[in-house]
Amino acid sequence: MAFSLNRIMLIGNLGRDAETRFTTNNVSVTNFSLATTHSYKGKNGEWVNETTWHNITAFNLSDYFKEALKKGKKIYVDGRLTKRDYTDKEGIKRYSTDVYADKIIPLESSGDTSADDAADASSSAEPPQVEDNDDLPF
Repeated sequence: MAFSLNRIMLIGNLGRDAETRFTTNNVSVTNFSLATTHSYKGKNGEWVNETTWHNITAFNLSDYFKEALKKGKKIYVDGRLTKRDYTDKEGIKRYSTDVYADKIIPLESSGDTSADDAADASSSAEPPQVEDNDDLPF
């Protein structure tokens, strides 16, 4: 038996608000796009940002996720790649590569303050004072 693995892990920003629909069997299907960016130095020494868009599909998400997956939010997605083909309205056969999400983790707080503000606040605080104690065994 040969070993195989189909696993993808992405961290990026939502390109649009998540859209949820229900199948005839009452299974919720949530779709959204995710943008990931790869940076590298070009031939002239300038930094180049290359953005890749991913189509994400998640099944039976909680209401929390359906409301939290808004355009611009940073999230982590763990899932598997899948390919499909379909015929569009003009009768042209199209192909699509999608990510079926197994795990979604929001990487930003849902409160009024942004993650950048929280990071700035924690880094500006002074570290706690530690007493010198020569009696400690380590």
